[in-house]
Amino acid sequence: MDTQPLVDLAPIARLALLGVVLAMGPLAWIWLRHQGASPARRLQALTLLTLFLTFDLILFGAFTRLTDSGLGCPDWPGCYGKASPFGARAEIHAAQTEMPTGPVTHGKAWIEMVHRYLATAVGVLITVMAIVAWLERRRGERTMPSPWWATATLVWVCIQGAFGALTVTLKLYPAIVTAHLLGGLALLALLAIQAQVFAPRPLALTRAQHAGLWGLAVLGTLQIALGGWVSTNYAVLACTDFPTCQGSWWPPMDFGHAFTLRRELGIGADGGYLPFPALTAIHYTHRLAAYVVLAVMAVVAALLWAKHRRAALAVAGVGAWQLATGLSNVVLGWPLLAAVAHTAGAAALVLLLSVLLTRAVFARRAVAPAPAPTGRVGLAS
Repeated sequence: MDTQPLVDLAPIARLALLGVVLAMGPLAWIWLRHQGASPARRLQALTLLTLFLTFDLILFGAFTRLTDSGLGCPDWPGCYGKASPFGARAEIHAAQTEMPTGPVTHGKAWIEMVHRYLATAVGVLITVMAIVAWLERRRGERTMPSPWWATATLVWVCIQGAFGALTVTLKLYPAIVTAHLLGGLALLALLAIQAQVFAPRPLALTRAQHAGLWGLAVLGTLQIALGGWVSTNYAVLACTDFPTCQGSWWPPMDFGHAFTLRRELGIGADGGYLPFPALTAIHYTHRLAAYVVLAVMAVVAALLWAKHRRAALAVAGVGAWQLATGLSNVVLGWPLLAAVAHTAGAAALVLLLSVLLTRAVFARRAVAPAPAPTGRVGLAS
């Protein structure tokens, strides 16, 4: 009988040390590549590198979820109270022997722990960003963004860590897993904004373009949340044909069970098993919303085309990518590559919108009346 506690902090010091060791590689690369550069230039490079690694972490998180490795180690933060699956070989072997296709196997344990190692390393890099930002502000350095940006990012990554723990301790509770995905994308947006603040590039937009981008941001966020809900409830294969679902334009659906947030994985609102029509409702709602989001992306790309062709092509390209990968998930039976690629498209959309809207803020501030001198300037205060 498995008596392993869900939370076992015994290996936390070793895990933290491993995160520091992993983070030393990127930090050393930044230091060697930018010797003699200003503190602001080094911090900008560190922000960009952390942004890149966070994007990769989101994809690896999707890979972890899609390979059913989220409970590869049934406790947090280690694996059966050990810092790595090496130390938990006996426990993993026993669990795998009892359930060969269950949630705990040697392969799944390593996938889960590698995800935790990478997340810890990203957390260390963000901690270094916050420390450096405050040290430079105390030295009087005013060419960098406010240290509160890095501080907010550090607080957010800690919240993400808490959601990661809840993902394990609550046994893949769908609402928590979806929130964890959205939190990762919010972290990506925070880092993207900070990267832009180091080197402001104003993007002058018309009122219609600005409204279109904000509308796309709101709808895109809702659509990503729906996509996370589809994935965490394993509802992708509820519809395996296109454009119809189960041969119908309006298949049998159960919206009441489908969108009950306070429930366990596979459990309906009444405490019984989640009915198949609920999975259909989850899938089909995401599909119908995708039509709306793709239409808005087409409109936004058209609005941007006259003066901002690169931005227009980027919006259109992300839309085409999401359409192709989404269809591949349906008609090809949810292949792993297409599923991870679909998450990559969602992350790319968040990244793109964060960059464009931040640049639009720069442009608006550039034409706004100058405020009274306070020693601080715009977003970079």
